[in-house]
Amino acid sequence: MSKTHIKLTVNGKQHELLAEPRQLLIHVLREELGLTGPHIGCETTHCGACTVDLDGKSVKSCTVFAAQANGAEVTTIEGLGGPDGLHVLQQMFKEHHGLQCGFCTPGMITRAHRLLQENPDPSEEEVRFGMAGNLCRCTGYQNIVKAILAAAAEMNAAKEAAQ
Repeated sequence: MSKTHIKLTVNGKQHELLAEPRQLLIHVLREELGLTGPHIGCETTHCGACTVDLDGKSVKSCTVFAAQANGAEVTTIEGLGGPDGLHVLQQMFKEHHGLQCGFCTPGMITRAHRLLQENPDPSEEEVRFGMAGNLCRCTGYQNIVKAILAAAAEMNAAKEAAQ
């Protein structure tokens, strides 16, 4: 099977690689680029553990072919922050105990990041609806929702302070 030349910008860094036409974006991210934040869960778009931002939209990378992402900009959890400088969502998930086993957390935070860009001041109902495509088997969602609402409040306060 012939491979396709693909160019991607992932977390601000440009990459060029060869991928088989059937190769999924999640496998390119994890196996070719070494980004293990997005997790392989159900491989059917149900769980959301593989959620990434693709050209400004949340997508489940387990059902996007790498070739479909050619020329795209991808952001994974690794692009939002790290141990030395947590993103406010990462900090709020930590402070509000929005994780237990942590398997779903990268997808949750990546989706929440896009949600807050789309709606910077969501209600609890809007958060619950906006996060409905990401499943967690451990937490019961209450602390995840609290963490997202706290992050929204902190981000809005920082935006107001900057003005």
